[in-house]
Amino acid sequence: MPGVEPFGALLVRRGLVSEDDVAQALATQDESGKRVGETLVSMGVLNERDLVLALAELLDLPIVDLRRDNPEQGALELVSEEIVREHMAIPYRLDNGGLVIAIADQPSQAVQSLLEKSSGHPVSFVLALESDIQWAIDASYRAIGGVDRLVEAFEAVETSRRRDAGGEETEVVVGDDAPIVQVVTRILTQARRDRASDVHIEPSQDVVRVRFRIDGALKEVLVLPASMGIGLVSRIKIMAGMNIVERRRPQDGQLTTQIDGVDTDVRVATAATIWGEKCVLRILDKNKSVLRLSDLGMPRDTHETFSNLVKAPFGMVLCAGPTGSGKTTTLYATLGEVTDATKNVMTIEDPVEFVFPAINQIQTNDQAGLTFASGLKSILRQDPDVILVGEIRDVETARIAVQSALTGHLVLSSLHSTDSVSALHRFLDMGIESFLIASSVLAIVGQRLVRRICPSCKAPYTPTQEEMAFYEESGGPQKTDFYQGTGCNFCGQTGYQERIGVYELLQMTPEIKRLIVGWATQDELRRLAVKQGMRTLREEAINLVAQDITTISEVIRSIYSL
Repeated sequence: MPGVEPFGALLVRRGLVSEDDVAQALATQDESGKRVGETLVSMGVLNERDLVLALAELLDLPIVDLRRDNPEQGALELVSEEIVREHMAIPYRLDNGGLVIAIADQPSQAVQSLLEKSSGHPVSFVLALESDIQWAIDASYRAIGGVDRLVEAFEAVETSRRRDAGGEETEVVVGDDAPIVQVVTRILTQARRDRASDVHIEPSQDVVRVRFRIDGALKEVLVLPASMGIGLVSRIKIMAGMNIVERRRPQDGQLTTQIDGVDTDVRVATAATIWGEKCVLRILDKNKSVLRLSDLGMPRDTHETFSNLVKAPFGMVLCAGPTGSGKTTTLYATLGEVTDATKNVMTIEDPVEFVFPAINQIQTNDQAGLTFASGLKSILRQDPDVILVGEIRDVETARIAVQSALTGHLVLSSLHSTDSVSALHRFLDMGIESFLIASSVLAIVGQRLVRRICPSCKAPYTPTQEEMAFYEESGGPQKTDFYQGTGCNFCGQTGYQERIGVYELLQMTPEIKRLIVGWATQDELRRLAVKQGMRTLREEAINLVAQDITTISEVIRSIYSL
């Protein structure tokens, strides 16, 4: 097995890293237990692809692209998921009686022996990016792959139970190894592996559909028999501490569970439909890092202006948009920008989605009478400098937030509305006086999220006549080559991967304030804001099309404002 020093020397010879980088990696290697290449990647001085190319030269192994090529099913069945995940080595294909394994680094002799013993075949290796191997493992070993057997076991138990009960519906207490419990666990596990933000469990006349919201779009992943609907929802309600007997009224709950060894918070909401209870689970990854304001996708000038605005000593800055438009992410990124040791930063949230070590965060509790309004009142007695209100939902919260901004505090909050201009009219509709809005609000950020074109399958295409008409009508620059994702393994055949924010920043200039006090219409406010330099959501989204970041059809789907 080649030593670490020759590999470090190879990286330096290829001009990928410096000798100092290798020395620093070697110094930290004993503490981390990582190999030198992995350490250099984590340091940010070497990217994964260059690492694999260098390893291929050192080990004389071929490289495969797992984003394009699916591992063979016959090969996958030869090695257990536990071994594959533990050693980050995925069976790729069967070749002349031998098993080809994709790895990200040279395996030890012990790992090679284990794989040969487990598969019963001689093993050879190919190289692939570690992130691609992780994705391929999650895609190939589906947590919901064995649900059919659990459904059969459930139906057998259910048939026996009903026969014993004379056909009557009865509540039944189930153990941790019961089929219904395992189905819920597998659904949650698969949802996290698929990067789903929400899980929808929807009863209908004949079946129960399970759908994941991935990058803002729903995708059906599982169809279960209708008889499992009550049991599925009841199990989730037990986990979330909700009332399983009450099935007519909507309920909310929350649970924390470990998925693939990671603590994950799940918000649960149920509602009665004509076919039974529908359940939606919102998955919040507690280990997911908060984005910096500069990483959100704001254009440079918008980012600089917004950064200056949130450094104001008092006033109100609002994030406006519909559900799932990234308002909370923007607020959290803004908190990172304004927090320092000289300020008392306090938040009132429902729920607390990310814990900041240096910030005082309050979780609302309706049963204890702690609402946004009452919590905000108590925060004002805590000598705050910056206040974050998770969401302004009612007139009482809005009024206290406005008064806080007028009395020397910086208030950050979110508001449900279609864009930045309509947020002002939401305040007016709530009954907040126009002169108070003009005096307190510094700026409003209207936002949406659009899906990015998958970089692995990005290819040129010809837009339809309708798409070109929309692009030109929206003021898109002259452009001949357009791109879209053709669909690959890496993006689940959708052509999109991850999302980027689209922002419009409405600054409260003296002219805008005068229009608000005069109860101007939304059209009048928008025309003046655009005249003063505001770029609308639609314009910003079309600029992303011009930069080949997203597609015209995605803009039409997501950005419906003027």
